[in-house]
Amino acid sequence: MAALDLAFEVFGTPGSQPPLLILHGFFASSRNWRQLAGKLAKHQQVYVLDMRNHGASAHHPAMDYPTMAADVRRFVDCHNLGVVNLLGHSMGGKTAMWFALNYPTYVDKLIVADIAPVSYSHSFASLIAALKALPLADLDNRKQAEAYLCAAIPELSYRQFLLQNLVLIDHHYQWRIDLDIFARTAHHIVAFPPALHLQPFTGPTLFISGARSAYLSAGQTQAQTLFPRAHFSQIANAGHWLHVEQPAAFLAEVGRFLQAPKQYLSPI
Repeated sequence: MAALDLAFEVFGTPGSQPPLLILHGFFASSRNWRQLAGKLAKHQQVYVLDMRNHGASAHHPAMDYPTMAADVRRFVDCHNLGVVNLLGHSMGGKTAMWFALNYPTYVDKLIVADIAPVSYSHSFASLIAALKALPLADLDNRKQAEAYLCAAIPELSYRQFLLQNLVLIDHHYQWRIDLDIFARTAHHIVAFPPALHLQPFTGPTLFISGARSAYLSAGQTQAQTLFPRAHFSQIANAGHWLHVEQPAAFLAEVGRFLQAPKQYLSPI
């Protein structure tokens, strides 16, 4: 598979701990993690990547977990990072898990935010169709875009999140992402490749879930099978976007895991 060079942002300076790589979710980008990355960089250098077809990274018709994991491996090799810690949310969490299962010598610790190594049944088809139907040529401002999407995407915060991908270039709005690629590959994003034939990842692993989310509970058994040294933590008053809804609690969980190597050598 052809791995891509990924755009990224870096925070902090090299320290005694392995660098931390943060992998964002579907429709997101490195910019969504800037504040958290800056705080985590007090203890280690932090790289926040733009996954392929997201943010400032290149577009490519292939987008699944093997290809995205290969991109991460290329990034680690090209930047001579050696062994890294990985933190991934949602799509990024699945990428991080696939990376750890296939390239275990690259990973010291793994953190997975509100996702499991399983295939889900939901679809992004209606969401992507709504974004594609947005009349870009008629837009004068973002408020108009929000209004157009209100019926299809009622939640304001989610509309605003998605519209971060709408950019103004030469006085015309356009999508920074390729929605046709997203439409063709979304089934790979909700899925997870067959993995039970792989050797389990035996490094310390932390699964963090939102108490109002069912994503992790739907696949916790397989998570325990593939990651036998996993710990499971739940953040109260949070859903799938736990790092946005409860950033202080999320940072505390991540910090405890990264700063306490012996505590997480075996499951509780």
